[in-house]
Amino acid sequence: MSQLPVRVAGWSARHPWRAIAGWFAFVVLCLAAGLSTGSRAATTEDYRVGEAGRAEAMAAEGGLQARATEQILIRAGSGPLDTPAVDSAVRDLTERLRRLPEVDGVAAPVRSADGTVLRVAVVLNGPELDGRKNVVPVLAQTEEVRAGHPDLVVEETGSASISKGVNDQRGKDLALSERVTLPVTLVTLLVVFGSVVMAGLPLLLALSSIAAALGLSMVASQLLPDPGVGTNMIMLIGLAVGVDYTLFHLKREREERARAGGRLGPEALVELAAATAGRAIVVSGLAVIVSTAALYLATDVIFSSLATGTILVVAVAVVSSLTALPALLVTLGRRSERRAARRASRGRPVRTGRAEAGPGRVVGALLRPARRHPVLTLGVSTLAMLALAAPALSLKLVDPGKDTFSRAIPAMRVHDRLNAAFPELSVTHEVVARSAPDRTAQVRRALADLGRRTQSDPLFARTTEPTVRTSADGRISVLDLAVPSPANSTRAIRSLDRLREEHLPATVGELTGVETAVTGDVARGRDYVDHEKGKLPLVIGFLLLATFAMTVWAFRSVPVGVIGVLLNLLSAGASLGLLVVVFQGTWAQGLLGFESLGAIASRVPLFLFVILFGLSMDYQVFVVSRIQEAVRSGMSARAAVLEGIGRSAQVVTSAAIVMVTVFGAFVALHLTEMKQMGFCLAAAVLLDAVVIRLLVLPSLLLLLGDRAWWPSRPARPARRTRSSAPTTAPTAAPTTTAPRNVG
Repeated sequence: MSQLPVRVAGWSARHPWRAIAGWFAFVVLCLAAGLSTGSRAATTEDYRVGEAGRAEAMAAEGGLQARATEQILIRAGSGPLDTPAVDSAVRDLTERLRRLPEVDGVAAPVRSADGTVLRVAVVLNGPELDGRKNVVPVLAQTEEVRAGHPDLVVEETGSASISKGVNDQRGKDLALSERVTLPVTLVTLLVVFGSVVMAGLPLLLALSSIAAALGLSMVASQLLPDPGVGTNMIMLIGLAVGVDYTLFHLKREREERARAGGRLGPEALVELAAATAGRAIVVSGLAVIVSTAALYLATDVIFSSLATGTILVVAVAVVSSLTALPALLVTLGRRSERRAARRASRGRPVRTGRAEAGPGRVVGALLRPARRHPVLTLGVSTLAMLALAAPALSLKLVDPGKDTFSRAIPAMRVHDRLNAAFPELSVTHEVVARSAPDRTAQVRRALADLGRRTQSDPLFARTTEPTVRTSADGRISVLDLAVPSPANSTRAIRSLDRLREEHLPATVGELTGVETAVTGDVARGRDYVDHEKGKLPLVIGFLLLATFAMTVWAFRSVPVGVIGVLLNLLSAGASLGLLVVVFQGTWAQGLLGFESLGAIASRVPLFLFVILFGLSMDYQVFVVSRIQEAVRSGMSARAAVLEGIGRSAQVVTSAAIVMVTVFGAFVALHLTEMKQMGFCLAAAVLLDAVVIRLLVLPSLLLLLGDRAWWPSRPARPARRTRSSAPTTAPTAAPTTTAPRNVG
């Protein structure tokens, strides 16, 4: 394992043009494979969870599954509705829509209770998830009717048009975030390297890694369907870790070049960097992959897609840093040598590389408390992180439904007007019953009785007697019950609880041999949150074990493994506490541009723990590997801690700036769930890079001393000085212990 990065980098260094051509050919092949297979989109069946999912499966068995339905509203531009004008618009609309192959049926118009609004229900063809595609021509025809009847307001809403609006908005938001993150990333790299070419390398490799991972994800979707979020995760994580890995490798190569003072060629420098940085990148990549695999335990199509995208882009980024990057560095190094030779022939001074820099004033100042007062620093910083984590104890979870989407989406504004004019359409509970065909009449009577009971319940809408729908074979029956409250309201949730716990058991539930279940928007959300709550302990348990095992395997140290687990928990808890303080209340709504849900989106905590554990392992591996190198070179435990953390601080800080920028850009998005994810990850990375790596970790390691490396403390070879750098390229592949990087 330790020699693999060196061998791969060595081959790339000796055959740079083959390696570069091979890398870009690999990227093209991945894209070609993905485009040729295409993505297999997730279906309705892939989203089914809990009792609601069971109800939907039974309804689909009888051909009674929910269909995508659009509601077209017609109202007067001013004053009362003109009946002849409205009738003309309805005829025009109906004729147009019935000609569309995407439309299954157009219902008769229904007037609101106050007579000011008319609605026309349009049922789309195909499965419910196909509505996003099928709604496009319907929206076009609605626009034509609006233009043909300028005295009326004709507008459309529905799950399909809202979903399309959300996707369009998300696309614009992501494009904006890219326009922000790429320049900031480039400026950060320019500050680190002082060279446009060297700053461009991490971006080039990160973007090419993203392209390859996108192609591979299309192929992977043939096994694990894509719900449409994998691409976002590939771009988010790909830019973060792609720049991170390349940055770490470039920094080590520069250090080796400065230490060699021009006595080593570019091929030898690349191998020396690979002996240390390459191994750390491989270990870090494996740690991120293993941690992210915990998302599969959630048995959720969205988390499985996020896991697949992350694993693919991290694996590709690791490969690029071991193959394409060494080849590019050798190519640039040879060009520098030729330029130096020309300068020497003209009698000009030749620059051999900048001297290795120390930790810097800021890092030195942050490390000073740990160096001088480790016990006090550890206690204060840990208490501060625990104080930040304390609000997480009041965490509330909610499944953000369509009522939480931005009102910048036109269909959402129409949705609000629809619910105001027709409150009975706000929420619908669907009661599904399955029985033998000879029990059909009995089941229908029990469902009708259930409908009558809810009519006297103030939580339910008082409408005409609910209609029971029955499948052709008589085995499946469905009853729709209207609730005049928003899906995320307390009344809607109470109505579901009362239906499941009281009304249903007292009616259909008394029949033997009849299977019942309830679905609908409220039921889906509640069951999804319960499903994730049930999976969270399993996922976190796997993460803790995986983090501990990977750290012990990488550093042969049990204390370092325990420290890694505890520090990851500390940073995750603190960032989750900050998330609760900011988003669960209302004080930050105007500042960050969101409407508080009074809770946290149910996917965020699980996503946070998994991704943060993986990214934190990046820093853990990079920092601790530098400390371990210093220990193996003969330094005392105390000196090694200060040396390793001081030398890795610039890389960790620069990587943190990139990650905070990438994640922080998501706070500007419209979707509250994306805002929460971006804010939480940005806060976690910042706390991890500054408080954990510069205060807590050094304090712990200084206090532990040599005990930190139990049970197999690294052997200490004889100390060497800077002048002992080899003057020729190594004849054998270097190991992780030689030559030592003093800087």
